[in-house]
Amino acid sequence: MVTTGKIALCATLFVIAVSLIEACVLTRRQRNSAMPFDWYEVWISLADVAGRKLLALLPLSLATPIFALAWDHRIFTVTLNSALMVFLLFIGQEFCYYWYHRASHRIRFFWATHAVHHSPNQLTLSSAYRLGLTGKLTGSAMFFAPLVWLGVRPEIVLATLSFNLLYQFWLHNTWTPKLGWLEYVFNTPSAHRVHHASNADYLDANFGGVLVIFDRLFRTYVEERADEPCRYGLTTPTRSRNPLVVEFEHWVSLARDVMSAGSVWTAIRNVMLPPGWHVDGSSQTTEALRQQDLAARRTVPVSTQGR
Repeated sequence: MVTTGKIALCATLFVIAVSLIEACVLTRRQRNSAMPFDWYEVWISLADVAGRKLLALLPLSLATPIFALAWDHRIFTVTLNSALMVFLLFIGQEFCYYWYHRASHRIRFFWATHAVHHSPNQLTLSSAYRLGLTGKLTGSAMFFAPLVWLGVRPEIVLATLSFNLLYQFWLHNTWTPKLGWLEYVFNTPSAHRVHHASNADYLDANFGGVLVIFDRLFRTYVEERADEPCRYGLTTPTRSRNPLVVEFEHWVSLARDVMSAGSVWTAIRNVMLPPGWHVDGSSQTTEALRQQDLAARRTVPVSTQGR
């Protein structure tokens, strides 16, 4: 009998195998280029997925009791007995995913985990499964609890999320061009390249999973531009090749800021406000970085612009 665990294992092995094939092809293509393929990025992603598989054996999820509470107080019991119900579940899941993903960029507590996914300085298929070891501990799945409260069984909600993440695997590449009219509705490699870019113009954009309709609705959609090539990684790039440093450097930074906050209110703001916020006014939030970038562009002499 095929179990959910076996399906998940087969899916994991499949995406790893395909990512390694891509890595071999890119290694050959970029052998003599100025930026050769970096296999260390692949190894760190493999260490991440291996670590998450081990941690999955432990009952450490903060979202589990939240899901249980939502299920015990559900207002309906949903049966997926029609195409319409499946479609509504898909849209509901996309809505929840959008807000989970947006919160992961705008709340430092969740960013400390999600930053691991954005740490690769090259965007390849192996980037897709570098998700961070501490996701279960932070309870990020709680963003999908409204679906459970509406009456969708927790295991179905989590399975739907898994399919969403599996779809996103193929988005993590630099070799797929724009896909015409599909760009208006679906999350595509072009849209996701923007999401992974650290350019000021591209920060905090394109949070959708399968679709970009909520990005367009809530005005967080940004199109990839030929005149603004994507620069991948974090605004302060991760240079370490130590998987433990990559996994925990943002938690260490957060803990340091909390411990030196000076007041409870400042400590709370360090946890809940966007990454880059500092009480002393030297913030490097998305908004601050965009203002700095705009100011820098205004000071560039007209004769040198566009070079």
